[in-house]
Amino acid sequence: MDRPLWNSKPTIDFRRCNPSLIFRIRFLSSRPTSESNSQKMEGSIVRRVIPSDNSCLFNAVGYVMDHDKKKASELRQVIAATVASDPTKYSEAFLGKPNEEYCAWILNPEKWGGAIELSILADYYGREIAAYDIQTTRCDLYGQMSPADGAPEEFDQTVFVVNRDRTIGAYESLALNLVKDQQRKRSYTDTANFTLRCGVCQIGVIGQKEAVEHAQATGHVNFQEYK
Repeated sequence: MDRPLWNSKPTIDFRRCNPSLIFRIRFLSSRPTSESNSQKMEGSIVRRVIPSDNSCLFNAVGYVMDHDKKKASELRQVIAATVASDPTKYSEAFLGKPNEEYCAWILNPEKWGGAIELSILADYYGREIAAYDIQTTRCDLYGQMSPADGAPEEFDQTVFVVNRDRTIGAYESLALNLVKDQQRKRSYTDTANFTLRCGVCQIGVIGQKEAVEHAQATGHVNFQEYK
C-alpha cells in the first residue's frame, strides 16, 4: 500500500492539515430498506470544518463517531496499540517503517494520518468509513463489513441505513453533490502545486516533490505553507 508523503522518509512537517477530505460513516443495518422508500427520506449532507492542527483526520473521525472533535490523542493511542499488538500484520513492509518506530510516530500530534489509520479506526468502531477527496471527488471506502443493528439516533446524523444495492439511497448523491460543490470552490490543498517555505533556510518550494527533494538534500523537514 502506498503511503502519503507525510508518512514516508524523510518525514515532512507541513504545519497544516489537508482539509480536502469529507467523511461519511455508514452503519450497516440488517433491516432491508427499499430504494423507493429511501428516496422519500428528507435530509441534507453538510461539511463540518475541523481545525487544521495536523490531527484533523482523527478529530473528524471522532466527531462523526462520538460527536467529539477532540479525540485525536485517544484515537492515536488506539491505532498505536492495534499496530503493536500484531507486528506480523503491521510489518515494516506494510507500514513503511518498523512497527515500533511507527507506534512512536503515530503518537506524535504533528503527524498526519492516512489510509492505514482510517482502516484501523473503521475496524475499531465497527463502521464503514467513506472518505471523499474534494479535489478529485474520489471516494475511498474503509472497513466494509456485514450488516448489523443498532444505529444511534443523533441530531447531526452521521449514520445511515445501507440498501441492498450497497448505497445509502438519496444521501449518496447528496454527499457527492457536496463534494463537487467543494471542489468547485477549491476547498482542498493541492499538494502537487501548493507553495511551501522551509522553516530552516526560508527557501520557497512548490509541491510535495520539491519539498522532498529539498529535505533529502538538506535534511530540513519543517515546512510551512504560504500563499
